[in-house]
Amino acid sequence: MIRRRVVLAGAAAAALSGCSPDVLGLSRSVRVAVSWGGPELRAFHRVLDGLGKLDYPVDVIPLGDDISTAFGARSGRRPDLVMLPQPGLVPLHRGELEKMPADLAERGRARLWDELLAQDGSTYGVPFKTAHKSAVWYRPSVFRKAGVRPPALWEEWIELNKALSTSGIRPLALGAGDGWMLTDFLENILLGTAPGAYRTLAVSIDPRPSRVPEFAAALQRLATLWAAPGTLAGGVERSLTQQFPDAVVEVFGHRRAAMVAAPDFAEPVIRSFAADPSDVGLFTFPAFAAGAAAPVVVGGDVMVLPRPATDDAWDLLHRLATPAAPAPWIESGGFLVDGRTTGYSPELDRLAQQLVAPGASLQFDLSDRLGELGGINGLWRVLTDLLVRVGNRGQDVVPEAVRSALEELAKVES
Repeated sequence: MIRRRVVLAGAAAAALSGCSPDVLGLSRSVRVAVSWGGPELRAFHRVLDGLGKLDYPVDVIPLGDDISTAFGARSGRRPDLVMLPQPGLVPLHRGELEKMPADLAERGRARLWDELLAQDGSTYGVPFKTAHKSAVWYRPSVFRKAGVRPPALWEEWIELNKALSTSGIRPLALGAGDGWMLTDFLENILLGTAPGAYRTLAVSIDPRPSRVPEFAAALQRLATLWAAPGTLAGGVERSLTQQFPDAVVEVFGHRRAAMVAAPDFAEPVIRSFAADPSDVGLFTFPAFAAGAAAPVVVGGDVMVLPRPATDDAWDLLHRLATPAAPAPWIESGGFLVDGRTTGYSPELDRLAQQLVAPGASLQFDLSDRLGELGGINGLWRVLTDLLVRVGNRGQDVVPEAVRSALEELAKVES
């Protein structure tokens, strides 16, 4: 069991504030910043507990969507190790990060990771977990009731939604309280319809998506999906207040919707809340034309060390980078290891195999690569406003709503 940090309170803390941990006979804790909460955070604690006896305490600091604040001015409160869910931030902070040693560097140069984690022969982060962001979880019993099956093409998904609505079933639960769930939807559409435009935006030094016709067309498709009457369970109001776990529970716990577009790490939430554990199905975003490649958007969490790193932080990084370290999380579900394709649940085995399939249309999360433009005050807000304008309101509102979204985005870009 990992030792937890001893916290001194009140006057005693003040009296000893000038003393170093070594003077007190205590080890300075290794502070680990994470974005996780709920089941993911509990799973990470099990990973830490499985590392064996350590010579230092470990403090886990959940920062949620504020994980980018882990970078900044050096202070006693600064994290020693960051489990970063936005690898696209690494290029912006390379000067603040330690270079990875040779025994770990190659893992940061694997497909998709190299552009974010490596530069000029040096690697600045190590992948900890991979995320498949093109997954859609659904209840097979509802599909059978409506006489439908998972779609092979985008237009079939649109017809599927209509069939479910006609049967009195709300097709989609949407966790718009987490803006990344909205950007994931858009990214899959853009990658599926215009992979070249997606790639150009991903590597651009000064991306201006509002000026890209293919991006506008993807917004149009997304707005059309959201606008169909009866599509969103609970309407726009509930969608806006739901976060990622809430949307998953809406489908499998409350059973007020048929499906939810959510990454592989939805699995433990489903296991915990499914009213019928046998009634769980999975498909991935379909292709947008016959013979075209289906989109696969990839995300993940990488381990980075702000400079200068302590010996204890380096030790913890190496321990977490061992193949056996994530075993407790893999066992509880919702965890994929880069390059590993077996040893998960049947659903996650399928997703893992798709992540390494030759010729697959894989690209890293675009909103992550857009920096601030893709974040809370950029694309997240633009798509939230788009949802408010079109959700369940019919197709007549779509053209004007898309124009407004592009205008909003252009203001953020300038």
